[in-house]
Amino acid sequence: MLTSKERAELRAKANMIDTTLIVGKGGVSQTLIADVENQLDARELVKGKVLEAAMMTAREVSDEICAATGADGVSCVGNKFVIYRFSEKLQAERNQVGRAKRKATPVSKLNPVRKGAKARRLVAKAERERRNEYFRQQAIDQAIERNREKQLRGEE
Repeated sequence: MLTSKERAELRAKANMIDTTLIVGKGGVSQTLIADVENQLDARELVKGKVLEAAMMTAREVSDEICAATGADGVSCVGNKFVIYRFSEKLQAERNQVGRAKRKATPVSKLNPVRKGAKARRLVAKAERERRNEYFRQQAIDQAIERNREKQLRGEE
């Protein structure tokens, strides 16, 4: 049984996939169920469409397929339906790919908020130092200029 959050996530994923299962006037047959089994093992999430000639609703078709395959119905909208069943085979493939690609990511013990605040403080400190150095140099230049003026006045 799926929770509402899992169902919502699966509905979002189902928006991106194409309809791979079409139920026609033959209804839900053994060949259709075998096809659904194969698709569920390969993809976990299957989107289907019920044609008008089937004389069944999408909900009825979804319920029959779910009962036959052990899958969970995710959604039924109009003449389309989505079903889901966890696939061990697909999970094993994901684990292998994940292990091969995964690298140890360095874990920072610093809080990202504090890290940002610290960076801003350092920038502000550098700006203050630059400004103070500018004014210090201006004061020195003015003092030198005053001394020159005094010397020139004293010589005259």
